[in-house]
Amino acid sequence: MGVTAVLMLPLLLLGISGLLFIYQKVSRLWSKSVVQNKVVVITDAISGLGKECARVFHTGGARLVLCGKNWERLQSLYDALISVADPSKTFTPKLVLLDLSDISCVQDVAKEVLDCYGCVDILINNASVKVKGPAHKISLELDKKIMDANYFGPIILTKALLPNMISRRTGQIVLVNNIQGKLGIPFRTAYAASKHAALGFFDCLRAEVEEYDVVVSTVSPTFIRSYHVDPGQGNWEASIWKFFFRKLTYGAHPVDVAEEVMRTVRRKKQEVFLANPIPKAAVYIRTLFPELFFAVVAYGVKEKLSVPEEG
Repeated sequence: MGVTAVLMLPLLLLGISGLLFIYQKVSRLWSKSVVQNKVVVITDAISGLGKECARVFHTGGARLVLCGKNWERLQSLYDALISVADPSKTFTPKLVLLDLSDISCVQDVAKEVLDCYGCVDILINNASVKVKGPAHKISLELDKKIMDANYFGPIILTKALLPNMISRRTGQIVLVNNIQGKLGIPFRTAYAASKHAALGFFDCLRAEVEEYDVVVSTVSPTFIRSYHVDPGQGNWEASIWKFFFRKLTYGAHPVDVAEEVMRTVRRKKQEVFLANPIPKAAVYIRTLFPELFFAVVAYGVKEKLSVPEEG
């Protein structure tokens, strides 16, 4: 009996591996069929995540409209996509110059986006500007700039493209947000405020457009780290705050987030929280035990201010 069990174990593991492989293959084919021929608009396509989203959706046969504020980098992305694509299975991406922090031009650029194909099936709001510093040292001008880029720019673009989706009774809007739309982190007041505002807007919008078969999705990772930078071990002392903050700053890789965006589109998910267990727990603690959460965060600020930073 024991010998039989030992012999069966490798076969069982092999069978499970085979099923997982088949599932992944089927999921990828399904993803491609979902976005094939769909008009997909990606903002800040020249960022790390924007590039990966462009790659994933381009491979899936989507008709891409890539938006960014630097024409040379957009052209480089275009060349990179074309160089590895199969012309018989993909569409040539269209490029649109767009700086979401310049809200005075977003409405006009939205018309240019619609002129590319006459409609928009999927809008991926990806653009984001970050700032870090004590609240009293961040100028009001910088606060406004952050709100323009992270809140007003995306909602102006969304409002301009939404009537097209409503009239066709189809479409999906994806907001790539951040954990700071759920809870506030010290020294990121302007950024957290913009992310809270954006999440609130799209949560409300979701209910408003459901009757028109328009799906609103939010994808909230902790942070999106650069391609080649992994969180270092650092000189972390044993404290609740530092353990919490270190886990909180473990960012998601752009490739992983892009794949999650594709899954979100395929399954029409309403909300995705892309994080390891510690940040997820922090969100629940903030909701269920706010005084405990505030105490831990406040203790971390005091600890940070009392110890000189290296370098």
